[in-house]
Amino acid sequence: MGIPERARVVVIGGGVIGTSVAYHLAAAGWTDVVLLERDKLTSGTTWHAAGLMVTFGSLSETSTEMRKYTRDLYARLEAETGQATGLKQVGFIEVAADEDRLEEYRRVSAFNRHCGIDVQEIGPGEIKELFPLARTDDLLAGFYVAEDGRANPVDVTMALAKGARLRGATIVEGVPVTGILRTGKTVTGVRTPQGDIEAEYVVNCAGMWARQLGEQAGVSIPLQAAEHYYLITEPIDGVDGDLPVLEDPSSYGYYREEGAGLMVGLFEAECAPWHVDRVPETFSFGTIPPDWDRMAPYLEKAMARVPITGEVGVRTFFCGPESFTPDLQPVFGEAPELRNYFVAAGLNSIGILTGGGIGRALAQWIVDGRPDIDVTGMHIDRLAPYQSTPDYRATRTVESLGKVYATHFPGLSMKTARGAKLSPVHAKLVEHRAYFRDVSGWEGADWYAPPGVEPRVEKLSWGRQNWFPYWEAEHRAARKGVILMDMSFMSKYLVRGDEAGAALDHLSAGAVNGDVERITYTQWLNEGGTLEADLTVTKLDDDRFWVVASDTAHRHALSMMERAFAGRHAFVTDVTGGYAQLNVQGPRSRELLQAVTSADLSHEAFPFRTAREIDLGFARVLCVRITYLGELGYELYIPAEQAIHVYERLTAAGAAVGLRHAGLKALSSLRMEKGYRDYGHDIDNTDSVLEAGLGFAVALDKPGGFVGRDAVLARRAAGPLHRRLVQVLLTDPDPLMFHGEIVRRDGEAAGYVRAASYGFTLGGAVGLAMLTRADGAALDQSWLDSGTWTVEVADRIVPARCSLRPLYDPANTRIQM
Repeated sequence: MGIPERARVVVIGGGVIGTSVAYHLAAAGWTDVVLLERDKLTSGTTWHAAGLMVTFGSLSETSTEMRKYTRDLYARLEAETGQATGLKQVGFIEVAADEDRLEEYRRVSAFNRHCGIDVQEIGPGEIKELFPLARTDDLLAGFYVAEDGRANPVDVTMALAKGARLRGATIVEGVPVTGILRTGKTVTGVRTPQGDIEAEYVVNCAGMWARQLGEQAGVSIPLQAAEHYYLITEPIDGVDGDLPVLEDPSSYGYYREEGAGLMVGLFEAECAPWHVDRVPETFSFGTIPPDWDRMAPYLEKAMARVPITGEVGVRTFFCGPESFTPDLQPVFGEAPELRNYFVAAGLNSIGILTGGGIGRALAQWIVDGRPDIDVTGMHIDRLAPYQSTPDYRATRTVESLGKVYATHFPGLSMKTARGAKLSPVHAKLVEHRAYFRDVSGWEGADWYAPPGVEPRVEKLSWGRQNWFPYWEAEHRAARKGVILMDMSFMSKYLVRGDEAGAALDHLSAGAVNGDVERITYTQWLNEGGTLEADLTVTKLDDDRFWVVASDTAHRHALSMMERAFAGRHAFVTDVTGGYAQLNVQGPRSRELLQAVTSADLSHEAFPFRTAREIDLGFARVLCVRITYLGELGYELYIPAEQAIHVYERLTAAGAAVGLRHAGLKALSSLRMEKGYRDYGHDIDNTDSVLEAGLGFAVALDKPGGFVGRDAVLARRAAGPLHRRLVQVLLTDPDPLMFHGEIVRRDGEAAGYVRAASYGFTLGGAVGLAMLTRADGAALDQSWLDSGTWTVEVADRIVPARCSLRPLYDPANTRIQM
């Protein structure tokens, strides 16, 4: 079949994701959609997927809702299209063979139940009844979802394709995309051997070819194909299509019926990347020769969980490619390099079980202009171009596939492809016994070991680890003395131009174009009044501004400015790597800094929110009086070439005032006691600025308004908020919170903890939770005070306090010292 000359949307790739995007666009009324598949539908990876349809397992609300939607979609597609999906809701069992996994799955199951999934914790005997072939004597528990099961990946894809066609979309096989058309920084279509297609939007759903396809458009898509294995046994007596799916990550395996035998799927701890150079364009329904020697130990471990699999014959030992990303999250959303170029790829072996949800969400984003789900953890702009280099992909992918079945301890950090980004003072922190973790590719000091102690984690766990007392000492030093914290990984931009102030002021919800030498904490919103960024803007001069965002917002903030400044005399330069950032915080911070500068740092001469260049030794640094910890404090922005000199001056003078180095663990606990927000963790793009408790930072009356102002005004006029971000403190000092713990008022769930830490000053675990008042009335402090609050922590119900105001220093007296 021929191709049209133009379409509203061109979708590239005919796997489960591409057909889902086309189906959902057509369902939304966008019938002028063309899907191009270079070979046949399902070629590549979809055709050989295992087809698990599992809703259990994620602590992400976005991922969980995608799974639920996908399962429900597959259940109704046959009636809609006449094409079966092969969905069999035979049940799913996740088993825990050790205490750490039991803790993890109890936390996950509580969260999943809150999201509407009927998860039942069952004992080894019940596991044996449901899956008689499994060895269960060494298991502690199982987590059973009766409505989960499996689907047929080919049938699902064909049903989605048929549904898209029935609604008016065009699907063309045998037509590869050989180039991307663009005008400036906006996509305008695609090039094929049969001619060009003009398009308003292009969607890259090319699976393991997505990175190579992105290169044609100048779009970085860091993903890498890797070997992925399963075997299928000969028929086994008693095995039929009603057998539930069993998964045991400790044995590296999952098990389901296939052809009256069993499929034994594997996720090994260390994998083998495939074609780091380029995935062959001609590879379609091919396989990879299996590496028996490498996989034998994993296969033996997996077979030991279901012993009969080692006794019957093996019908197939399959190896095929799957694509994986650096952090095991999808590559999803509009590319920062090219407007209207969208990507949905890198599904990390969960393409079938999230395919419906991914397609719905991307289609909705295109149709409505912004996503209706939290995309901060999977947005394509969280990833950096250097992560597409061959060495990085070859190194990181070995570990990333293995993390699928790892115990997901809190704070678990990738260990491969490290050392890619180093602070200018990194070597000094090594000398000071810093323990580093991966911070968006940077080496970030997490905590510091005391003299004579090696900085290492003795054993990962859900409880107090060996570094807990070191963290506490850093936390208390910030509250009582002075700390130095390296924050050089923060995203830093210099904005210049005659219209820089006006452009930033329109982009910012706060008033950022006021007095010179003034820093403003502000949010950037979308037209719907929900959050896009949470950052600071400092006015250095009438035509010069300094913008600082978090490490995770690096490319997002940059692309927002580039697009907002188009056609204006305003220009942004990313200077992140050109400046070190050292934060000096605590009640003795002024005393320390005053000892190394001639500038007057008194409260009268240098009040809170002042930003001024000062001398510090031989250096000139930008000194900003601001805090993210809730104490008197300063942020120092230092040219990279002078960072060591400034560091040495600070640490030499610090000896007289008890200066202590502090890491990111302390940053987390200190800011959480103060209730300070962190975009992408406890606030995201689905939250209104008012719900997030940030209305104080919004200048609704500033001349010219700002992006999202009308939506904020409309929400305020709609009446009291019934959904708000609330600080939660456990009154029992023993349990720890991390994320996903369910918060209850008088026994009824009101929300869950989005992020948490341990409040050494407050005396217990403390977090931020988005709570909803079910009756729609005002969620205010009186309602919080009138209820009895508890938090579900794994299998414990723990009493708690809830507050809208910061539990630490609610009057802000300490930052005004």
